Amino acid sequence: MLGNLVEREILSYHEGDFWTLSRSIWQAQSDSQDGVAGDFVKTRIPTIILSDAIPAPRDVITIALLNACNVLHYLMPFDEEAEQRVDVICRVDIIGRSIADAVSNNIARPQLHSALTKEIPRLSLRKLLFNPHLRSGNLAALFADLAREYGPVFELRPPFAKQSYIFLAGPEVNRWVQKHGRLFLRSKEYLASTEAAHGSSRTIHSMDGADHFRFRKALQPSHAPETFTRRIDEVYRIARQQASSWEVGDIAPAESLFRRYLNAQMSPLLISLDTQDEFEDIFLFNRRLLFTYLTGIVPKFLLNTPGMKRSARVVADLAERIRTSHTPAQRAGQPPDVIDGYLSVHANDEQFLPETDLGFPLNALTLTGQYLGDLTSFIFYHLASNPDIYRRVQAEADALFANGDPTGEDLTPANLDVTHRVLLEALRLTPNVNLSMRNVMNSCVVEGYQLPLRASVVIAQTAPHYMEEVFPDPLTFDIDRYLPSRNEHLTPGFAPFGLGTHRCMGSQWAEKQVALNVILLAHHFTFELSPPDTELRTSPFPTQSLSNKIKLVIKEKRHELPA
Repeated sequence: MLGNLVEREILSYHEGDFWTLSRSIWQAQSDSQDGVAGDFVKTRIPTIILSDAIPAPRDVITIALLNACNVLHYLMPFDEEAEQRVDVICRVDIIGRSIADAVSNNIARPQLHSALTKEIPRLSLRKLLFNPHLRSGNLAALFADLAREYGPVFELRPPFAKQSYIFLAGPEVNRWVQKHGRLFLRSKEYLASTEAAHGSSRTIHSMDGADHFRFRKALQPSHAPETFTRRIDEVYRIARQQASSWEVGDIAPAESLFRRYLNAQMSPLLISLDTQDEFEDIFLFNRRLLFTYLTGIVPKFLLNTPGMKRSARVVADLAERIRTSHTPAQRAGQPPDVIDGYLSVHANDEQFLPETDLGFPLNALTLTGQYLGDLTSFIFYHLASNPDIYRRVQAEADALFANGDPTGEDLTPANLDVTHRVLLEALRLTPNVNLSMRNVMNSCVVEGYQLPLRASVVIAQTAPHYMEEVFPDPLTFDIDRYLPSRNEHLTPGFAPFGLGTHRCMGSQWAEKQVALNVILLAHHFTFELSPPDTELRTSPFPTQSLSNKIKLVIKEKRHELPA
């Protein structure tokens, strides 16, 4: 039933099994004599429920939807008499009955856990520590190996630890998390300490359910790829300015080279400030917090070292600079950035997003340059390791720059065919984020294994990237996987940006911006590994990045950078 409503463009479907009225319906309501949709729901619906009038079919549909989703009590006093009246309305004809049944089938119900659920296998710590992929820093391949031996659900109980961890790994697990994860898992617990270090108690990263969905919907316009393409000329200017000092023969660690290069672009786009001077402090401060609170590798007392205290002051000063530079007067006539999106949510509902909870997202945004820089460094490592593919990317880039700088409309899948497939293969082999941590808020059964209430769960969403049944010959860099004849990535087994409602909101922006930088740099430079036979090594924590021992040398400057 809900699928039919989506096909008829009455409802819109969103990831995580959320539905909203479609844009066309909202617009129709706004243009109608009955007033806007919100007024229609708030005034007309309670009136119908509290009267004896026979409702129109449209009213039956609306009341049935609101009742099935359990939100009528937000609109009106809901006593026993009103409840009986709603039940009569919902059953008055086949429309109401169909709506109620369809929606209720999509609402989580307590599961009857069978006594036949399987015992969760116990992971040997020795098997974990001696796996060769752990030593090379490849967590995706590590968990693919473990899933092959132990199955899609297994448990690790570290010695002397207060709690155990249940790991989920495999394409079917990914499918379950994508469809049902929001009903049974939540992210609040594992982020609470990190947020508290920024003075926040509740952010979009730790929200779940309807609040998280509402927040994402409000921020989507500021994270849309169109926000990037509207400022593409600024990106070209900053990128060329950063690369203007690069000369043939220069050697640098790929990680640090591309992090600073991308940070110079992302800070103006996201927060309208230059953070190059603060970049190292921001990175070190957040890295230590993640190591302390998310992985537990670093003891808490190391957060109080003189260096950390200095970095904390730099981060706090930057957050204040962001706030003071985003007053209405200063932002007048300026292109909107992501901070404007957050401040708009705050201005519209100060209880939903109070000022005290702005510290964490303001700081988190400054790390975007690091993530995109790491992805770019992985791409150029793979290109330098595959010269034939590198030349194909350069030919594609030269064609795009033949008549000047490509516009946003030029950056199409057809024009970026090879470059986009290189990007996808880099995301498969070397994704930034391999694991997602959650806690079980409703006990459930996954692949025949029961996850107990409050258990700590680690979702290894990129493990299928290295599973033969999902990506044949998974250790090989093969961009033909993404040709229409194969399309190996169009399954839940491909999850470089996460799964479900917590999937990275800016993934399309990230892909477009990284692709632009790849063709820009490929057009102007040829990079080689130094030494040429350098093997891939990564640093897996807190997010995966290229080892700082891997260096690139500028072999050739193919085209001069415009002055």
